[in-house]
Amino acid sequence: MTLRREAFLGHVKERGKYDNPQEAERAARVVLALLGAYLVGDIRAQLATRLPEEFALILLNPLQSAEPLPPERFIRAAAAWIEGATEQTAAWDVSAVLSTVADAAGEDVLGQILLQLPAGYDLVFGRPQPT
Repeated sequence: MTLRREAFLGHVKERGKYDNPQEAERAARVVLALLGAYLVGDIRAQLATRLPEEFALILLNPLQSAEPLPPERFIRAAAAWIEGATEQTAAWDVSAVLSTVADAAGEDVLGQILLQLPAGYDLVFGRPQPT
């Protein structure tokens, strides 16, 4: 089931403790554009079906990337794209967005996403996996 835009942004806003929905939306747009660059094949499309249309389109039309970045570099990249962000605030932004994405994705899709990404993303999605 697809989350409605307001519900999705509401979760991001709450988890990120943002002052307004615009801040939550800005974080969501940047993080999903970066994430979309690293997901390939059917899994990106499957995840898109579970996101509000506007955010699904961002995920499906990503920046081009050669290979997935480790989580620390993903956060650094987000910091570079989010105006006024530091690595600490970007880590917060990424976590707020990706934990909401994890809820929307469901365990089956999230498991496939984590298989495509370098180790450590389970923590960024707020779903630590047993080692």
